[in-house]
Amino acid sequence: MASKVVKRAYKYRFYPTGEQREQLARTFGCVRYVYNRALDERSRAWSQERRNITHAETDKMLTGWKRDPETEWLTEPSKGPLQAALRNLQGAFDKFWRKQAGYPTFKKKGRSKDSATYFSNCFTYRDGRIKLAKQAQPLDIRWSRPLPEGAVPSQVTVSRDARGRYHISILVEGTITEHDPTEVMVGLDAGITSLYTLSTGEKIHNPQHEKNDRAKLAKRNAHWRTNRRDRTTGPRRAKRSPRSTPASLTGAGTICTSSPLDWCAKTK
Repeated sequence: MASKVVKRAYKYRFYPTGEQREQLARTFGCVRYVYNRALDERSRAWSQERRNITHAETDKMLTGWKRDPETEWLTEPSKGPLQAALRNLQGAFDKFWRKQAGYPTFKKKGRSKDSATYFSNCFTYRDGRIKLAKQAQPLDIRWSRPLPEGAVPSQVTVSRDARGRYHISILVEGTITEHDPTEVMVGLDAGITSLYTLSTGEKIHNPQHEKNDRAKLAKRNAHWRTNRRDRTTGPRRAKRSPRSTPASLTGAGTICTSSPLDWCAKTK
């Protein structure tokens, strides 16, 4: 049986520290700025001069932007994510020229997904821990599933969604085995008690994921309704005694009703 090398991405959630969160926020902003400025330069060159700016030219522009005193803050993050932003822009133009996608659009803060890609020279992977460039501590990754044995990440992409959750996508190379072709045929029948029944008599059990998910959904809806009812009603407020006017304001021997619209009558 032949083997084939493929690239696979494994996505995990991680929880950054306060310092890492600030550093990633600056990195996301720089990546968005480089992408938008390079897109603006390429669009202006084509609309005004009918000239196509290549990826190599935008890479030289990035070097000039870093040396410019007004944009010298581009030197704060790692160079990898900024170069990856230019590569992503080039890929967007390639899809546009092949008529596979529309013209690239500008990234907007709060509306576009924040992400930054680090190449192999911009992070370290040791003992199952990943540390990004210009960060002192490794990321607190929740390894929901292990990476393939012996796999070495070639690049990682950190992202932040609209809800403020952080994820990391790890790209590794793996080997898959291609099975030899066979001339054996088997019939397949969808059943009721079992998921499938093969012509060989083998039955595949139905895991009933939909039934289990329905039970979980009903439980969560009941919990949500209970919490909403508690927030709506709240604790019962204590009954307040009827409002009365002080004797110093009504005079001696004055009788005042609880309603502010009634008149106070003096007794003789």
